[in-house]
Amino acid sequence: MTPIAHQFADPAEAQAFLAAHPEVRSIEMLLFDTNGVPRGKLLHRDELIAAYTQGRPLPSSILALTVRGEDVVESGLVWEVADADCLTFPLPGSLTLQTWRDVPTGQMQVSLHPELGQPSVVADPRHVLGRVIDGLKADGMHPVMAVELEFYLLDQARDAQGRPQPARQTNGVRPDAPQVYGVYELEHLQPFFDDLYRACEAQGLPLRTAISEYAPGQLELTLEHRADALQAVDEGLRYKRVVKGVAARHGLQACFMAKPFADLAGSGLHMHVSLADAAGNNLFAAEDPEGTPLLRHAIGGMMATLHEVQAIFCPHANSYRRFQANSYAPLSKTWGVNNRTVSFRVPGGPARSRHVEHRICGADANPYLAAAAILAGMQRGIREQIDPGPAIVGNGYDLANERSSERVSTDWLSALRALEQSSWAQEALGADFLRVYLAIKWAEFGQFVSEVGEQDWRWYLTHA
Repeated sequence: MTPIAHQFADPAEAQAFLAAHPEVRSIEMLLFDTNGVPRGKLLHRDELIAAYTQGRPLPSSILALTVRGEDVVESGLVWEVADADCLTFPLPGSLTLQTWRDVPTGQMQVSLHPELGQPSVVADPRHVLGRVIDGLKADGMHPVMAVELEFYLLDQARDAQGRPQPARQTNGVRPDAPQVYGVYELEHLQPFFDDLYRACEAQGLPLRTAISEYAPGQLELTLEHRADALQAVDEGLRYKRVVKGVAARHGLQACFMAKPFADLAGSGLHMHVSLADAAGNNLFAAEDPEGTPLLRHAIGGMMATLHEVQAIFCPHANSYRRFQANSYAPLSKTWGVNNRTVSFRVPGGPARSRHVEHRICGADANPYLAAAAILAGMQRGIREQIDPGPAIVGNGYDLANERSSERVSTDWLSALRALEQSSWAQEALGADFLRVYLAIKWAEFGQFVSEVGEQDWRWYLTHA
């Protein structure tokens, strides 16, 4: 059987799209890089069929970039390989319309070919996840996932102090209070929501409930879970692209930073996951709210491997500002039932819906890599039958204060060192991938800590 990450689209999809959309002159070809940033090219419609039949090259360095789009020479994917062309091919079902554009424009997602995409295929995040999923399927377990992203809707214009600010609503009001779960806040963003749902429908994205979250201008819209975990994560990344595009169309900015404001709630990427058998039966299903022994072993594996892969879940310096008590961001390696103060939450609901909500990632994480690290941890826990300990009842933040050894990492440097030293992460995610990933992250770390900015001037300019 062909590995799922290696399955590419039939050229008939391109032919049907061109016939159905004679008005489309350009197609955005995108690949999500190590940081989850969409990169690629804008193709003319006359180039589309060839992209399906012959592939389309992208430079090897496209998967060796910092979040700012700068080459990381230490990755080994720039000058050492002469920035070679690597062939990509479109993914099935990804050729759709970008409804927010002034001029009718298509969009298709590509991935590197397993052989013709050398030398950068080892760094393609989608392939990393595909390998982990294939490993679970070999053990008779089929991951079912949903991607849940929080974000802020901001003005493109800054405030008088040059800081980002929540977007004005249609009633002209700029929100300044959380109004969590407020329906008026949703009503006054109706034009944005209408276009967002329309764009997601055009792209086949299963967008569902909209919620006003715990800060002014903070929102969450849910995506339906998928029995194909790779499809669920593909859709999560495409959804993020749609949100940014529709927001820009409305003169707004969709911000997926983990912690854009020091005094307001951070934004998380919550990954919902269960495991099914080949017939689609939920292996976590149980009348017991704590699920089956398999579910608890999966949680035990995620707990046991958390420190080693937290630099995947929290990939930037800003990611760690989100970890604050009573903030809905977890502080310790804990699990519980229907409890939003823990890292691994088993939501309530009927037996057949039993699953785990992984709550550690910031919204800035790459969902491919986050999902790969989550599933690999679950597989280890199941294979080794790791006991997660008793479920937490009550306030998990109190436990974080009592048991400091169980706290999650709250600084980028410690997390990067733990990932670098993890032999398990090398085996689970691929040594070649981790070499590239860590080269990028160490380059970003060096740039970040060496930059002199506003906080330095406030603290030291006069009194140092």
